[in-house]
Amino acid sequence: MTDIAETKLFIDGTAQAASDGGTYEIHNPARPSELVGRAAAGTLYDVEQAMRAAHAAFPAWSALSYAERGDMLRRVAAAITSDMAEVEARARLFTREHGKILRETHLEISRLGERFVQSAEYGDRLARDEIIRAAPNDTIITRQPRGVAALVVPWNWPLAILGAKLPQALMAGNTVVVKPSANSALAPTMTLHRIAEMLPPGVVNILTGSASRIGDAIIGHPLVRYVNFTGSVDVGRHVMKVAAENITPVTLELGGNDAGLVLQDADLTGDAFSRLYRAAFMSTGQICFALKRLYVHRSRFDEVVEGLRAELDAQVVGDGLLPETTMGPMNNAKQLKVVTDMIAEARGRGQKVLELGQVPDPDLYAQGHFQRPTLVIDADPTLSVVREEQFGPVLPILPFDTEEQALAMANDDQFGLASSVWSSDVERAVRLARRIEAGYSFINAHGPSAQDGNGPFGGFKKSGIGRNFGYEGVVQFQGYHSIAGAPGLLG
Repeated sequence: MTDIAETKLFIDGTAQAASDGGTYEIHNPARPSELVGRAAAGTLYDVEQAMRAAHAAFPAWSALSYAERGDMLRRVAAAITSDMAEVEARARLFTREHGKILRETHLEISRLGERFVQSAEYGDRLARDEIIRAAPNDTIITRQPRGVAALVVPWNWPLAILGAKLPQALMAGNTVVVKPSANSALAPTMTLHRIAEMLPPGVVNILTGSASRIGDAIIGHPLVRYVNFTGSVDVGRHVMKVAAENITPVTLELGGNDAGLVLQDADLTGDAFSRLYRAAFMSTGQICFALKRLYVHRSRFDEVVEGLRAELDAQVVGDGLLPETTMGPMNNAKQLKVVTDMIAEARGRGQKVLELGQVPDPDLYAQGHFQRPTLVIDADPTLSVVREEQFGPVLPILPFDTEEQALAMANDDQFGLASSVWSSDVERAVRLARRIEAGYSFINAHGPSAQDGNGPFGGFKKSGIGRNFGYEGVVQFQGYHSIAGAPGLLG
């Protein structure tokens, strides 16, 4: 029998049960009847204690130099990635509670460590002030940390997304209260405990439980000076409203409906179709900046459809712990229904729908939250699978005839997170990418496997506000501070 994992809250340097002893269960999405573990169900009292601990720890933590904080971040990175047996145990637990395949889980864990190191490397740049010498005053332009930062993490890539918020907030000099998603809280919470144990008490505090119970109390707490949220548009809108009560600034990284443009001159040799597959279907399509709409020049349309069809049909759908599995289940029944409803709508309107991939265990497939990788060919632009974010393993493919038509279709959307242009002419691809309404664009690639964490990441329109990653992602957690004096006074 597999052990049942149990995780606690972490407040002011200690792991502790919820104040009322409450827990909730997390089940395996590949086998929904299988209990994976129980996580502490935080209370309003726990929120208050975590906020007070973070607030009390802030003066000492913010007084450290960037070099001192950077050294601590590097030690954290080593601690969470160096013990291979412990890393493997966490990875297997995360695959069981989340569903994604094991090698993607290992990628998440390694990315988290890399991003701690990356944030630490900005220390020298962050320490440099700008001095403006001009009448009537000389002015030092510096920055200071904001205080307690509330970090809200989604279920789809919680460890990697922690790496877009947590090291940046800490490097900037803030203390934090982290709220992982209730849908995948076990391995992320264990990882956070390991991080928090290495830092002074109160610097990192962890609250698990239902967002409906403690979410507003975290976001709307008067001691919170910054909110960084990743999740859906509807919840992001609510977060913004709650934060507005205290005029608390926010970074919101919300949904995406990313367009990819395959031009007439695209190079589709080599691993091109493998890259297209990963762009759309990595992590069973549950990525905010996955490729979600593919526009293909009419002269290459059949070639792209056939290339992707072969790529998808080679995938093995099943339990993410099995070495032969290349696509696991979706994380939860609610999101599975969103995707299957979209597929049903497309079929009901006479669209050509291809459900592909190999299912070696039909009984497992029937009981779990599974959906085979699916293409909607020559999709009607009014379908929900085109107009809305699928967040699952289904990709609509649409033809275009001219660049202007492709750009118009790509930009005719409520989101603006990421995009891609596929062309053998890099100059042409960059020129088109500049005209796509998106915060991040790829050339001949798309998605997490191609992302450079040194660049700021975020979106336009309903894809959100602010940026994560890069130097800019650290500065988001700070406020500018100008210090002025008479000419010559400031040295």
